[in-house]
Amino acid sequence: MSAEPFALDIGRASLAGLEMGEGLAVVFLHAGVCDKRMWLSQMQAVADEGWHAIAYDRRGYGETVSADEAFNHLDDLEAVLDRLGIHAAVLVGCSMGGGLAVDFALRHPGRIIGLVLIGTSITGSPWTATDVERMIEAAEEDAYERGDWDMLNRVQAHEWLDGPRAQSGRVSGPARELFLDMNALALNKPPLTLEEERPSAWRRVAEVGAPTLLLVGDEDFTALIERHDYLSEEMPNAFAAVLEGVAHIPSIERPDLVNSMLLEFLDAIGGDGDDEDLDEDEADEK
Repeated sequence: MSAEPFALDIGRASLAGLEMGEGLAVVFLHAGVCDKRMWLSQMQAVADEGWHAIAYDRRGYGETVSADEAFNHLDDLEAVLDRLGIHAAVLVGCSMGGGLAVDFALRHPGRIIGLVLIGTSITGSPWTATDVERMIEAAEEDAYERGDWDMLNRVQAHEWLDGPRAQSGRVSGPARELFLDMNALALNKPPLTLEEERPSAWRRVAEVGAPTLLLVGDEDFTALIERHDYLSEEMPNAFAAVLEGVAHIPSIERPDLVNSMLLEFLDAIGGDGDDEDLDEDEADEK
């Protein structure tokens, strides 16, 4: 089964996407250092199991092109679903994509079948860092201020693919090549200066009642691991797992592990599995 490309004109943007399979919709929302290609393995896995997989590049990423106009990623997501005739979906989001999924669930709870949040952002959430993490953040800031996008890309690969406390280059091969290509596209696009700010969701996460799978890598930023713990306590229908030996982008670092966890969750909310199978011990053993 191959993915079919699509393009949707929304405002003065043309959002590029891929879809695969038939059935209930699973919509994949990429991280802020990636694009829709980070989900190709997961799209294939869920499409093979009878779900309709969709992923698209948000404004500023991948193959999507956009004029510098006022916009909101939340409005864009709503328009994508409406244009594709999707009334309700499972949203799978990593990092900033996860934050977008939570914001959409708060705005449109009736359109959410379930959520899968990986190393998720939450609009308005606090951020702390260890001394080691601050060092790599300083290197990132230095590269940005000098306009050295190649160096910035390499630093961000260390931060987000390897993990901020890991050795640079821990993840190599096709996964690293893909990350560097996805992030380079984003870094070299014209800046979009008119994005509308979304309201904070940090104190509202307990309102998200949909079944939610929370995943975080133990090599990710400390703040994201702490946030994962907070969400697992606050969100009333959350299943939480820590993935050993991976960082912020496990979908390309360990697609086998992410695919397995994702399919178990989809089986559970689709009535074909047992919620008790989604526990942290199982994830830690993999």
